Amino acid sequence: MFIKQVLLDRAPAGGYPFDLPAVRALRERGGLKLPSPVTLLAGDNGTGKSTLVEAIAVAAGFNPEGGSTAFNFATRPSESVLGEHLVLSRVPGRRPRTGYFLRAESFYNVATEIERIGEIVAGYGGVSPHERSHGESFLDLAIHRFGPAGLYLLDEPEAALSVQGCLALLLRIAELVQLGSQFVIATHSPVLLACPQATIYEIGKAGDIAEIGYDQADAVVLTRAFLADPGRFLQRLFEE
Repeated sequence: MFIKQVLLDRAPAGGYPFDLPAVRALRERGGLKLPSPVTLLAGDNGTGKSTLVEAIAVAAGFNPEGGSTAFNFATRPSESVLGEHLVLSRVPGRRPRTGYFLRAESFYNVATEIERIGEIVAGYGGVSPHERSHGESFLDLAIHRFGPAGLYLLDEPEAALSVQGCLALLLRIAELVQLGSQFVIATHSPVLLACPQATIYEIGKAGDIAEIGYDQADAVVLTRAFLADPGRFLQRLFEE
């Protein structure tokens, strides 16, 4: 563990991104504790999960578009100012040996930067991410670039992964946790939400953050209901 709590400091009361449910909840709760090696942020689109993970990454010194703390490029700056208002409460005497911010929507830009700085052989299995499928490049990153005692911020990594790919990533996360790493992940994936030793926070549209169990997560409940009887589920959905 490297970060034990995320605090909101001297932030405006309204306007984007401070009116997002996740940010309102941070203000009302007095911060968000990260009690486990893996913290999972769940919730519907628009609640601010990705914005929060991005802001934590920026506050921790990562490039807003993704990459390690050594990356310093901007294709089209679109990050919010939230990172400037977050304070990360760190565990005394604990500093990550390495780290990475994986932002699914801008990984193409990160892959281009990887080629430019010539980091391919050392950190990505000897193959440019541009020469692999999107999902394969994500797994290459987790297997070859992620290492022990690292701090990893992942924004919807399942966006590029099959179910098998999600399971492979889950296995790698569990392995790295045993080697002293910490993860904060925004996800909709029922597979990733099953990560061992994880704390799950679900962010509601009303501006609440609740710690929940795996079986309570909306993504899990809805996926189970659909898979139990797809025909009936769709019939009810279309009727409504």
